[in-house]
Amino acid sequence: MSELVTRLREGLPPETIITDPDVTASYAHDMASFCPAGAPAVVVLPRTVEHVQHVLRTASALRVPVVPQGARTGLSGAANAVDGCVVLSLTRMDAILEIDPVNRYAVVEPGVVNADLSKAVAAHGLAYPPDPSSWEQCTIGGNIGTGSGGLCCVKYGVTAEYVLGLDVVLADGRLLRTGRRTAKGVAGYDLTRLFVGSEGTLGVVVRAVLALKPAPPQQLVLAAEFDSTAAAGEAVAAIMAAGHAPSLLELMDSTTVAAVNRLTRMGLPESTRALLLAGFDTPAPADELAAVGELCRAAGATEVVPAEDAAESEMLLAARRATLVALEAVKGTTMIDDVCVPRSRLAEFLDGVAEIAERHRLTIGVVAHAGDGNTHPTVCFDSGDEDERRRAQASFDDIMGLGLELGGTITGEHGVGVLKRDWLARELGPDSAALQRQIRTVFDPLGILNPGKVFPDAEAEAGAGPLTP
Repeated sequence: MSELVTRLREGLPPETIITDPDVTASYAHDMASFCPAGAPAVVVLPRTVEHVQHVLRTASALRVPVVPQGARTGLSGAANAVDGCVVLSLTRMDAILEIDPVNRYAVVEPGVVNADLSKAVAAHGLAYPPDPSSWEQCTIGGNIGTGSGGLCCVKYGVTAEYVLGLDVVLADGRLLRTGRRTAKGVAGYDLTRLFVGSEGTLGVVVRAVLALKPAPPQQLVLAAEFDSTAAAGEAVAAIMAAGHAPSLLELMDSTTVAAVNRLTRMGLPESTRALLLAGFDTPAPADELAAVGELCRAAGATEVVPAEDAAESEMLLAARRATLVALEAVKGTTMIDDVCVPRSRLAEFLDGVAEIAERHRLTIGVVAHAGDGNTHPTVCFDSGDEDERRRAQASFDDIMGLGLELGGTITGEHGVGVLKRDWLARELGPDSAALQRQIRTVFDPLGILNPGKVFPDAEAEAGAGPLTP
């Protein structure tokens, strides 16, 4: 380690290097459960592109693994350290470098917080739509690394659809620029999209050009209660089949509704089996809500409550925003999945999760971005109870298997990281998995970038040795 730190200090200011083991330990992991984490040798907090280049050149020369990190709000272990690595925390590279209202893009560093970017572009009458639930803490670099989504994805899409171009430091320290600043462009292979969702395994993003949209009108929200998941699923299908474009379409199952009631005392009806929230940010949102309300009633909604103004809309959304904290309060620990299934099979998935919860004798609440089929089954368990931990892990695997059986995918927006790397191989199949590993090796032949993530033992195949945590 002494040689590593000595070489790092040759090109970095002293304040960017942390070696105190009590402090470096605090950078060891993100927010995922059941994901091993190692002990970093050193944490580096670069402030410039040149700092990042120096770290990668040093790590390549010494064959030391590098784990890029943002705010560590991830839920898959993608930012977890491995023993002896350099943790490269990019949170101090947090400048918004440019906002161009004419060409509708922003240029930002990776440490910019999502909410801060949203506020900055709003001053120009623009919006950056991707809005992960952790948007007030998570960084743009982390959003790009995991290909994150959010509540508005049903209408506006995920992070990948807003990344026009990237500056990326490769494993050997070279600076690569991908993409464009124009509204259109199809020159060459789309390397920009390749980096989005790569979880730090292909390079380190140090700058991003992000597309912006005109700021939409204030949305209005409707809440609809159902006495069965089948009826709620039918309503979701009817809304989408009718051609509506809601700005959000969220669903909470009965377990989640009960947890929110216990935490917030909101007085949500305990008899509901599913609560559906639909929002519209069109010029005439009340008309859209009325039409969607009729579809919900036709599908079997027992009650439909449309908001009359923005304040009432926020009150309705307060229940959705409280779900994670409410479910954490059930047992103290949660494991959050993000299986995505076809919209038409959403009800089957919810019923299947309920069966899995009963079989494993666990509390599992489901909240979903119903408009795009992206579900978040949340397993509640006591981390101090070894048997319950085992059952929680088994239920998590069963949920992913159910998602694949229904024609879905193991991750809609959280990424693979450590948590789902074995399941990724099952979803992709051997040919696709082998090809993707080869692509990884092209960008990182020594296997130093975020080893052990996405694919199991991929770094060993690339020649870096057994660096898994």
